[in-house]
Amino acid sequence: MSIDPTLLDDLEWRGLVAHSTDLDALREALSTRSVRYYVGFDPTAPSLHLGNLVQILTARRLQLAGHTPFVLVGGATGMIGDPRDSGERTLNSADTVREWVQLVRRQIEPFLSFEGENAATMVDNYDWTAELSTIDFLRDIGKHFPVNRMLARDVVRSRLEAGISYTEFSYVLLQSMDFLNLHREHDVELQFGGSDQWGNLTGGVELVRRADGDRVHAFATPLITKSDGTKYGKTEGGALWLDPEMMSPYSFFQFWLNVEDEKVGELLRIFTFLGRDEIEALEAEHAEKPFLRAGQRALAEHVTTLVHGAEETERIKAASAALFGGGDLTGLGADTLGAALREAGTTTVERAAGLPSVVDLLVETGLAASRGEARRTIGEGGAYLNNVRVEDVDAVPGEADLLGGTWLVLRRGKKRFAGVEVR
Repeated sequence: MSIDPTLLDDLEWRGLVAHSTDLDALREALSTRSVRYYVGFDPTAPSLHLGNLVQILTARRLQLAGHTPFVLVGGATGMIGDPRDSGERTLNSADTVREWVQLVRRQIEPFLSFEGENAATMVDNYDWTAELSTIDFLRDIGKHFPVNRMLARDVVRSRLEAGISYTEFSYVLLQSMDFLNLHREHDVELQFGGSDQWGNLTGGVELVRRADGDRVHAFATPLITKSDGTKYGKTEGGALWLDPEMMSPYSFFQFWLNVEDEKVGELLRIFTFLGRDEIEALEAEHAEKPFLRAGQRALAEHVTTLVHGAEETERIKAASAALFGGGDLTGLGADTLGAALREAGTTTVERAAGLPSVVDLLVETGLAASRGEARRTIGEGGAYLNNVRVEDVDAVPGEADLLGGTWLVLRRGKKRFAGVEVR
C-alpha cells in the first residue's frame, strides 16, 4: 500500500494532534515509509465508549494512509487501571477482565483490516506481563523511572493528599513496558492515545530511549469537551457506550443529532471520514441556516453508520420519520421502535387490567392535561394512534393495535408524541 504523505497535515487539520514528541521527526517518518504504531485499550468495562472511538478512528486513519496498526487490549493493565482524578479504581477479577478483553477486541475488529501488507495485529499485554517476576520488573523497568518525574504527573500530584496506592502509581511503568516490548518484538515506533494519557505516552518513549537507546514517537489526541469545557462521553443515562446492548443505536444517533451548534465542525472533523471540502461545505451551510441542522444530521448518520452499520442507521431514520407521522410504524422492528419511544418518554400499562381509552392514554402520557382537553383534541382532529387520526372520542385500542405486540404510539399534532408500553 502506498504511503499518504499528507497524513499528518490531515490529522492536524482535524484537530487530532493535541501533543506530540518531535513533530518534524514524526512528519518525516509518516510521510516517507510505513510506520508500525500501536494504541491501547484497557478493558475496564464490557464496552468501549465515545472517548475510545477517537482512538479507534485515528488508528483507522493511519492504516488507510499506509501504516501498520498493533492494537493492544490490556489484559494486564485492565486489572489495575490508570489512576483517576479521585478515588481508587475497583479492581475487577481476572475472569471478568478476560471476558471484557474478548468483548473489546470484537468491538475494535470491524474498524481495521486484518489482511494485506499493512494488516492489523491484536495483542494482549497479559502475554508478556503474567510471567514477569517482581525482581525482573524492578531491575529491568523500574530502574528507568525517576520517582520525582512520576510524582510530577498531574493525576498523581492531584491524588497525593487524598492518597494513591502503589498499584495505581505504578501503572505508568506497565504501559511504558508495553511500548518497549512492542518496539523490541515488532519494531513498533509510534504510540498514540488520549491527551489524558500523555504522561504514559512520554513514559514509554523515554523508557525505549533509556533501555535501548532508540528514538520512537508519540502523539496525543485532544479530550472531547462540550462548549462549556465539560467532558463529552456522558449522558443522563450514563456513558456513551458503543455496545448496542448498553446504549441503543437510536439513542446513539440522537446524541449526535443534538450536539451543540458550536461543536458541529469540530466533531465532523474528528469522528467522520468526510473530506475537507465536504466538511467545510457542511460548516458553511450550518452557519447560514443552523435551524436545518445539516451538520448534526450528517454527523449522526456518518458516525452511527461507522459504529452500528448502514442498515441500522436507515432503520433509525425510518423510525424518526414514522414517529413524526412521515412513515409506516408497522414496518419498524420492535427493538428500534422501543428504543425510540424510550428516548422520547414512555408510559407503562398492564395488559391484565385492560387497555385504557385513547382519552385516558393522552392524559397518562402527558399529551393532554385533562380528559376534557383530550376529548377536545380528538374532536378537533389532532390526536393520532399509531399515526392514524383518532375520530371517535370513546376509542379504545385493541390487541391488534399493539406494534410488535407491545407498543402504542400516541401523537398530538405534528411534533408531540409518546409511547405506551403494554406489559
